[in-house]
Amino acid sequence: MIKRDLFNEEHEAFRDTVRRFIDKEIAPYHAQWEADGVVPRELWLKAGAAGMLCCTIPEEYGGLGLDYLFDVVVFEEMARSGFTGPGFLIHCDLVATYIKSFGTEAQKSHWLPKMVRGEAIGSLGMTEPHAGSDLKAIRTRAVRDGDDFVISGQKVFISNGQLCDVIVLATKTDSNAGAKGVTLFLVDTSLPGFRRGKNLEKLGMKGQDTSELFFDEVRVPASAMLGGEGEGFQLMMTKLSQERLAQAIRSATVSETVIDYTVAYTAERKAFNQTIADFQNTQFKLAELKTEAVVGRQFTDKCIELFMKGELDAVDAAMAKMWLSNLHCKVVDECLQLFGGWGYMWEYPIARAYADARIVKIAGGSIEVMKHIIGRQLVADYRKNNA
Repeated sequence: MIKRDLFNEEHEAFRDTVRRFIDKEIAPYHAQWEADGVVPRELWLKAGAAGMLCCTIPEEYGGLGLDYLFDVVVFEEMARSGFTGPGFLIHCDLVATYIKSFGTEAQKSHWLPKMVRGEAIGSLGMTEPHAGSDLKAIRTRAVRDGDDFVISGQKVFISNGQLCDVIVLATKTDSNAGAKGVTLFLVDTSLPGFRRGKNLEKLGMKGQDTSELFFDEVRVPASAMLGGEGEGFQLMMTKLSQERLAQAIRSATVSETVIDYTVAYTAERKAFNQTIADFQNTQFKLAELKTEAVVGRQFTDKCIELFMKGELDAVDAAMAKMWLSNLHCKVVDECLQLFGGWGYMWEYPIARAYADARIVKIAGGSIEVMKHIIGRQLVADYRKNNA
């Protein structure tokens, strides 16, 4: 097999630390968290103490100032474990990154140290009942009132929604300006007028709290604005490639992991006086899936390299997200088939992986949106080169 060469000894030592943390602090309790629909806040504090949160945050804001690969290690090991309750990826890769990249000194000094320690949990408030992938169509309003803005509206499908202390919230400050009317705010959830809706019951990822959020004339100071007024859509577009890369990293890792434990199961399970793995159909199917997983991993690792150089563009990120999401769902579906009836039992990791997988074709931009991004660029390139 092709050997990965992204990581050095420090990354691998950190990987061992993350695996031990998962084995001790998550594995024994995750089934209960799935039943509860949420993980305890204490887990976040423990993860912060272990150095697993927001690895890239600079030291002056309480972080370790490490490279992006340390965050990748956390994302990969959480994906490999199959435990989807802790919403670390949203917290670290999105919310903290927005604040680090676009926040004022006061905003960074206030929120980032708490997020590194797990004392403040971050959430991204973009999706609305009538606006999913089309973010410029959001209806949540932020109306200026002197030195403040008054926010009213609703968000839905918000990961970390039951626990979050700070939300990167997308609003409309000018409802007639389309994308140029979108503005981001850092909203403290302790403010009057903020209300959490019910914890939504989902097909998969049952341990991760996902909520409706309501804003009833929530008054925030103008200093809570993230970036400038009307710049929100532009800021979101600059971070979507990173979000889609993270999705691809998770899908690549889950695909590899599911194939590994399907090989182990079929090599032991017997039918018709031989193991399932002895059947040619099984070997052919596993060979196809493994080959696609290796190809997907190489593409993902290349995208990580490009991202760390500041060279990952929106089209490459969209291709990674689209291809790896499709592969992720294909692998869990075809591997579950090789488990037979046991694959449908929740006690088997393949059943959880199957239920957890379906969201990857939707979250971070649907597969259809990814195709539009890629196809539009192909047409634009053709017209440019043949003008």
